[in-house]
Amino acid sequence: MVIKTARFEISSAAVDKCPESTFHEYAFIGRSNVGKSSLINCLTNRVGLAKTSSTPGKTMLINHFLINDSWYIVDLPGYGYARRDKASRERLESMIKEYILYRAQMTNLFVLVDSRHEPQKIDMEFIQWLGENGIPFSLVFTKIDKLGTEARKRNIKSYCNKLLELWEELPPVFATSGETGAGRDDILDYIKQLNQLPTM
Repeated sequence: MVIKTARFEISSAAVDKCPESTFHEYAFIGRSNVGKSSLINCLTNRVGLAKTSSTPGKTMLINHFLINDSWYIVDLPGYGYARRDKASRERLESMIKEYILYRAQMTNLFVLVDSRHEPQKIDMEFIQWLGENGIPFSLVFTKIDKLGTEARKRNIKSYCNKLLELWEELPPVFATSGETGAGRDDILDYIKQLNQLPTM
């Protein structure tokens, strides 16, 4: 898929403030500092479209980016950032869950995990919650450029094996790098396939 146009459209503090459209939406989520903004910029080939930061927890709203005037990438706040007060964490958690559960336009949720780390409890619990609620999602391993080939394969296989202890089959799995562009075409090809499905 060729990305011809990509532009920020709106930041929303609640699901009912999101754009009124019938376009497919592909949401990206993960723990804070997992490389979400870098991957979105890589996918769209637009430097600075999604704001990157070395400080975790910067994304506080639901951000919509209109792609090719026909579908959306949605940047959701990261979860699990402990250095927020309880009220802020609960508000963000509620906003994220409302979008995931009730946004009819969301065609797929891309769940980002850092390929360098072992399965984290918070990620596993979130993935399990998605399964329990029947949410269509894919697993995206980020920052694979930080690992050698063998370490990358070993880590990803270990993670998938851990999931298979609870799941009968795996969701689609992608290995990516926002720095080198690895995995970009795979994700865009998958989105292209899903764009053929009817919306809502």
